[in-house]
Amino acid sequence: MNLLKRTMALGLSLLLALSLTACGQKTEEPAPQEETPVQETPAEDPITTRIAALKGPTAMGMVKLMSDDPQSANGPMYDFTLAGAADEVTPALIKGDLDMACVPANLASVLYNKTEGQIVTLAVNTLGVLYVVENGNAVTSMADLAGKTIVAAGKGSTPEYALRYLLSENGIDPDTDVVIDWKSEHAECVAALASGAATIALLPQPFVTVAQTKIDGLRMALDLTAEWDALDNGSGMITGVVVARKAFTEEHPTAVEAFLADYAESVAWVNENTADAAALISQYGIIETAPVAEKALPHCNIVCITGSEMQAKLSGYLQVLFDAEPSSVGGALPGDDFYYGA
Repeated sequence: MNLLKRTMALGLSLLLALSLTACGQKTEEPAPQEETPVQETPAEDPITTRIAALKGPTAMGMVKLMSDDPQSANGPMYDFTLAGAADEVTPALIKGDLDMACVPANLASVLYNKTEGQIVTLAVNTLGVLYVVENGNAVTSMADLAGKTIVAAGKGSTPEYALRYLLSENGIDPDTDVVIDWKSEHAECVAALASGAATIALLPQPFVTVAQTKIDGLRMALDLTAEWDALDNGSGMITGVVVARKAFTEEHPTAVEAFLADYAESVAWVNENTADAAALISQYGIIETAPVAEKALPHCNIVCITGSEMQAKLSGYLQVLFDAEPSSVGGALPGDDFYYGA
């Protein structure tokens, strides 16, 4: 019995010693970590962005922004220039006298190649503005053009490449199944329609609307933008884009993002307020009269498409032009760095 008592007492003593040892140990807390200081992007000083646009559909979406030019502490945020032809704009852009410009889509690619990648595209601003018009009712689909004569202007440029592409994609050989009577300018096409020498023509807006004011019964038979979209190949028919100097986008990213937001709002307003927008379009001399501008505007496909969607539509369109004539896009397709924010 004494042995049993001694054994139990020894066991209790050991348990007590172990408990005291455990209580005496302190859990070490991890040393506090130093917080990584947040790197703040230095505020960008407000600047005036210099923008040029060509008179026509590619400038229409900008009129609200031109009218309501936001002001910063340093003055207007934008300085707008309207030009009659691309060769009035591109030298100034390349030299750095302009920061952005609204130009034909294929010219943007030409400039990218000419400057070795120093021009980037910010947004698609105008989808296709080409229409097949008819003084009659024989044409309701691309297939109906087989065996017909079409008067058109723009041989050796995007109107020809777009028309030939769409004819081919619809099973019509543009060299044997139709006759394309090329004129030197759109006004000649309108004159041929007015005289009765032709009944079908390929015309862009706003020439379509002007022609309709002069020729009774002239109708838009085919919208080539819709015909392109019907191919469902991920690309799009594109007339105009907004480009910028690459150096400008790198030096003033805040200004670029502010412009894209302001421009998107302007485009939305123009499409939602046709009459008011037409008045501004006429005021700025983009189209001569407000009534013509108001009638043409819904058919000018004014948009603001950016990022990956811009790249998908524009790259596919440029591929079509390149396949038809490499020089139309500057001899080579642009790289991914051509598409801002994609």
